[in-house]
Amino acid sequence: MTQSPSASTPPPATRNASHEALVVQQFGAQASAYVASAVHAAGDDLGQMVAIAGRTPGAKALDLGCGGGHVSYGVAPVVASVVAYDLSAEMLAAVAAEAMKRGIANLTTRQGAAEALPFADGSFDVVLSRYSAHHWQDVRKGVREARRVLRAGGTAVISDIIAPESPVCDTFLQTFEMLRDPSHVRDYSSAEWVAIATEAGFAVTGVTRRRLPLDFSAWVGRMRTPEVQVAAIRALQAAMSEPVRRHFEIAADGSFAIDQAVFELVAL
Repeated sequence: MTQSPSASTPPPATRNASHEALVVQQFGAQASAYVASAVHAAGDDLGQMVAIAGRTPGAKALDLGCGGGHVSYGVAPVVASVVAYDLSAEMLAAVAAEAMKRGIANLTTRQGAAEALPFADGSFDVVLSRYSAHHWQDVRKGVREARRVLRAGGTAVISDIIAPESPVCDTFLQTFEMLRDPSHVRDYSSAEWVAIATEAGFAVTGVTRRRLPLDFSAWVGRMRTPEVQVAAIRALQAAMSEPVRRHFEIAADGSFAIDQAVFELVAL
């Protein structure tokens, strides 16, 4: 017999809106911290993304899930225009203010979710997304939307934390990501990313993997993680087996390293 949904269980649309509200709550208050974040303002992956965007002269670019806007600031000099797109109005206000401070005239902002882009089919030549997709409620839908708004033959570049192939390492990563930031959904593995992109209508033309060192205090400080959750992360680090500890390169102060990758995609 089919059971009716519990009265206490919200419908899917409500659950989705609740996740979006959580993302806005988590990041809106930290907008200035992400604009100023040294981790987000630099990095070989950011330079790589700018270089890829610069291969298309006169490009219209979309920075999908722009956060503190560092991809937008980086690509603005090498494209015709860039739209910084994010769920958080506070984040977008901080990005617009920083762009004005830097004298960037070809950057505009637009608010919304990755899964429902308010742009016509084929509106952009380049779509870029950095450290955002692990917050998307439905990553497959978000990537399909990225493909829809990109012209055929256009380029997409996704840079994000990637999950280890080892199940035990993956479990630890997702757990302390969630403890640090409840709006975290999932860090996907490299194999998962290739499958997601391929299913959405992309050809994967390049995958560049790197290690990303993270200072523990700065990492939890950006999200104002409550002390009880900081203590829980440290307890998990202390409970790790030696192989897992080696993978994450756990230091005495809790600082660690994780895997990161840049996926270069072409719209078919």
